[in-house]
Amino acid sequence: MRLLIQRVKRASVTIEGTERHEIGQGMCVFIGVTHGDNEANADWLAEKMAGLRIFEDAAGKINLSLSDINGDVLLVSQFSLYASCAKGRRPGFSYAAKPDEAERLYDYFVAKVKAMGIHGVECGKFGANMEVEIINDGPLTFIVDSI
Repeated sequence: MRLLIQRVKRASVTIEGTERHEIGQGMCVFIGVTHGDNEANADWLAEKMAGLRIFEDAAGKINLSLSDINGDVLLVSQFSLYASCAKGRRPGFSYAAKPDEAERLYDYFVAKVKAMGIHGVECGKFGANMEVEIINDGPLTFIVDSI
């Protein structure tokens, strides 16, 4: 699994032009699933994400985690995190997991994050057409791959 994490002042997702979810300060996290990923990968990434110290403390040092600031998180599935642009001009998606397996692990990851007691957890909808609005803070963006 792969996470693309952005520190945000606020973010929102609009699903299929109708349903809207938004968060305040925290993280917007895009989630990609590849072949062979499993629940252990999702568990490790959820813990890593929640504990990642990417927020500033009183001294201005990047030293606080999502929990430390009581921040929110917006979780959005994104199969294109496993796109390959190595050949030609059209991205290939053979590294992305099959939709059924990817959706299962995305749902598992969302449930895991919600069970961790993070302040505000909002989500996109797997496989839907979504518009994501992000006010990136920093800007700070991190890619975290599962072990």
